Amino acid sequence: MATVEVQAAGGGTAGQIELAPAIFEAKIRAHLFHAEVRRQLAKRRAGTHSTKNRASVSGGGIKPWKQKGTGRARQGTIRAPQWAGGGVVFGPTPRNYEHKLTKKTRRAALTGAISLRHKEGALVIADGLTLSEPKTQRALDLLGTLGLAGKTVLFVTATQQMQLELSVRNLRGIDVIRAEGLNVYDVLRHERLVIAKDAVVALEQRLIATSAGSEA
Repeated sequence: MATVEVQAAGGGTAGQIELAPAIFEAKIRAHLFHAEVRRQLAKRRAGTHSTKNRASVSGGGIKPWKQKGTGRARQGTIRAPQWAGGGVVFGPTPRNYEHKLTKKTRRAALTGAISLRHKEGALVIADGLTLSEPKTQRALDLLGTLGLAGKTVLFVTATQQMQLELSVRNLRGIDVIRAEGLNVYDVLRHERLVIAKDAVVALEQRLIATSAGSEA
């Protein structure tokens, strides 16, 4: 196991912690990052786009002119695609873009993303991420203490930290997420990953215990 120092939110260190290799030293597979991020973004798509084909457009029940003798091209309806206001050919219709990945693949992608941040030195384990009041300045002070000023940061907490969440919501690139909702997309789009000390245990319970249960 890798042993890292735990940084105190008020400054200095708060001891050390051992990180599980299965989560923080997992194999890094870039193609799994692509697959999982693609799945996440596809799931977010509303899929409510819609167009009308020639059968759905109202009107056009009569020929605009007779078949022969006018010198113009024959037409059967003004709702044909070549007419202004006519139906759309092969236009988008409401659909669900969601697709599946196996739990094993998604777990490997997430542990790989966390391990990537650890390998890059962009992972911080912190203690005392609770704030006394919901103020943006308190969040800025916390970032400065952790040496993360000017960086995009994702805070991972074990439980809901309302004061912290309210304090960072006006800061661009700073987000808070609970361990149970940690995902590949959010990890990769932030430069730094800050995990609360108690959230490390929650991640181990989520990823290692789930892995052992699925393979049993």
